[in-house]
Amino acid sequence: MTLSTYQTSRIGVPTEEDATLAKKSSQTLAAYIGNKDAFHSIKVELDDGVSQTVKIPSLAFQMLVDILGQMAKGHAVTFIPVHAELTTQEAADILNVSRPYLVGLLEGGEIPFRKVGTRRRVRYLDLLNYKNQIDALRMEALDELTAQAQELDMGYE
Repeated sequence: MTLSTYQTSRIGVPTEEDATLAKKSSQTLAAYIGNKDAFHSIKVELDDGVSQTVKIPSLAFQMLVDILGQMAKGHAVTFIPVHAELTTQEAADILNVSRPYLVGLLEGGEIPFRKVGTRRRVRYLDLLNYKNQIDALRMEALDELTAQAQELDMGYE
């Protein structure tokens, strides 16, 4: 299954009922995040009375709480493995830029990519590294502008 197929077949915006349940669940589970154990045990109960205790790694537990938190806000959630390769359109969508702009970044050497035939493929990890780098530069620029505004006594405190 390709990434595109996976994303479109598995994405769903939570209903209001889902969001309410996710909020309650995330608040309950969040109380256990500070636990530094290597795993957490969760009891899964189905409507037909069947139940089973499942052990999951602490990282997966944290991700579950994060997923529920996003669902509580009404956001759709999807997963992309860090080693996944994206099409230029998928990568552009993640950066919230146009595909031609992204292609310019790729061809300019800003983001590593490889070609499969005539198509460009971008590793998700490389895209994430670029995004983090750009976000850090933006924050530095904002900090500098804030400092300048304070120096000029522009009413910001």
